[in-house]
Amino acid sequence: MALTRGFRTTLLERARSDADFRRAMLKEGVDAMLAGDVETGKAILRDYINAAVGFGQLAEDTHISAKSLMRMFGPKGNPRADNLFQVIHLLQAREGIHLEVRASV
Repeated sequence: MALTRGFRTTLLERARSDADFRRAMLKEGVDAMLAGDVETGKAILRDYINAAVGFGQLAEDTHISAKSLMRMFGPKGNPRADNLFQVIHLLQAREGIHLEVRASV
């Protein structure tokens, strides 16, 4: 289901003004990818990037073109693992958090 423009605007505004919400978005995006829902994970991370840093700044920080980053996190994007992990590493550092994977039984 596509998000309405009003909902997306509200989501991005909240992410820009609420650091805890932003961190939760980052965590949710990574969690979705790890759970096998790559499409949802990319969509959440795309919204997070738009709200938190912008693709232009992320391109400068990662030395990956903004156009390539937008494609990576787009619906048809298929990011290489090294690029994806580089982006996630940088986003964690910007938020001052460290995400880790733990096995659950």
